[in-house]
Formats: sequence, C-alpha cells, structure tokens
Amino acid sequence: MTLDTLDRRLIALLQADARSSTADLARRLGVARTTVLARLARLEKQSVIVGYTVRLGQDEGERGVEAYVGIATEPKAARLVTQRLAAIPELRQLCSVSGEFDYLALLRAESPARLDALLDEIGAIDGVLRTTTSVVLARRIDRL
Repeated sequence: MTLDTLDRRLIALLQADARSSTADLARRLGVARTTVLARLARLEKQSVIVGYTVRLGQDEGERGVEAYVGIATEPKAARLVTQRLAAIPELRQLCSVSGEFDYLALLRAESPARLDALLDEIGAIDGVLRTTTSVVLARRIDRL
C-alpha cells in the first residue's frame, strides 16, 4: 500500500496523541471529519494501523532498567533461541538484524539484579554464542 501525504500526516498526529478526536484531526489536517474516518478505516483494514496504546509518563515509564542486548547465535539455532526468548516476559522487542549480531533484544527489568539474571538466562540458552548489553541511561528522542 502506498501512503500519501495526508495518510502520513494523519499517522503522525495519531502517534503524537492517539486520543485525538476525529473532529480535531480533521481540523488540524484541513479536511472533513468523514475523510478522517474513511482514512482511519482504510489504514486499519490494511494493517497500517494495528492498534492504539497507552504510553506511560516518564515517572512510570522510567521505573526499572532498560537495556538493548545484541545476541549472536549458532546458524541453525535461530528458531529455538527465538522460542526461548519469547517466553521471557521482560522482553519488549526482538529484531533480527544484520551485522555483528543476529538479534537485537530490548529488555525492561524491575532492577539491575533482575537484568543481570535475565542476561545470565539468555546467555545459557542453547545456541546463543555471545551477547553484548547496552543499558539505557536516558531517552533523548522517543517516537515509538
């Protein structure tokens, strides 16, 4: 699906505030409310927009510790490693990537001690060759 300028502007407004009313979105985009409703329905139907969510404020969102973990695996272990990682509730995101690592995982743990235990758990998964961890100190830009 090709997104036009109006689609991209609508998505950007929703990313900034998903609770915006269709009337407010229409006013800000300079189009009719029915146009916004039709665009939203199409974007949802075509899975461009797959959901709406709550983002926590800094005090709530910053509790605990967050880290990115690069994970290198044995060539034929990808499926098993992915299944084991999926069972970890603190895993927020897992991406297969190019470069030095096969996967990049985003973890959020309640404490540094829990993060340490998670890293030990990940390192012990059959097929994991090595990991490298970068702890998030501060978010400078967050558009997710």
